[in-house]
Amino acid sequence: MEDQAQALREIMGKRPPASEKRDAASPERGKKTRIIAVASGKGGVGKTNVSVNLAIAYAKTGKKVIVMDADLGLANVNVMLNMIPKYNLYHVIRKQKTMREIILDTEYGIQIVAGASGFSKIANLTDEERRSFIGELYTLSQADIIIIDTAAGVSANVLGFVAAADDAIIVTTPEPTAITDAYGIIKIIATEIDNLNIGLKLVVNRVRTVTEGRRVAERIINISSQFLNLKVEYLGCIYDDPIVPASVLRQKPFIVQDPRSKAAISVAHLVGRIEKTDFAGDPGIGRFIKKLFGKD
Repeated sequence: MEDQAQALREIMGKRPPASEKRDAASPERGKKTRIIAVASGKGGVGKTNVSVNLAIAYAKTGKKVIVMDADLGLANVNVMLNMIPKYNLYHVIRKQKTMREIILDTEYGIQIVAGASGFSKIANLTDEERRSFIGELYTLSQADIIIIDTAAGVSANVLGFVAAADDAIIVTTPEPTAITDAYGIIKIIATEIDNLNIGLKLVVNRVRTVTEGRRVAERIINISSQFLNLKVEYLGCIYDDPIVPASVLRQKPFIVQDPRSKAAISVAHLVGRIEKTDFAGDPGIGRFIKKLFGKD
């Protein structure tokens, strides 16, 4: 874990050159783009499914939403939507394409940025690649909401995106291993990210009852408070609904396939809970980039 923590410190310690700062006359200056990172301590808990359906639920409220697949090893947001992108973040990082050229519209009212499968670490970017990538990230600032679907588990990339976001949603399930790993990633976030200033939230997926979801959440929240002195907010739960695996097989989001299903209503409820919470800090994606690549 030390090498991952060191990689994170190197990313966070770099100062973006003046060429990476926004022009004061930019029409996008002052726009508030909410950045939500979705993470999990282990794979298989439904993190990507939550990210995609949460994005569509947001879009239904009239928000302009972009889902960025930040899994730089095994990207699968596009798989959930039955899309085969020709280009992805790898091509942007390598300056072969611009961000605008790889953003894909979907039939569900959201846009996606496909992940860079096979590209391991953002920390390995050269200075030139980094400057170019930051410039491209700014082109996403027209969105109201950017949902970042991070890789499962803990890496420098995941921690970097979590630290830079306005809110971080940790997805877990009632399974003992998932609960343990959820606490594990929360502990690493608390210990490896200096001056943590994000809304850390918990979603319990695949619950049979609301009571089960709250019981799992309280267990993680209480332990985090007792041993880490960290406040974690229980955002809500998502029911274990047969519509979810059926929608995965059909590669069609469950919130679209059956908007009245328990799972769909659960996700819509999550959006309502998030929007009641104000977020502080510099407006727009500029704040996200400053925190991702280092403060001025």
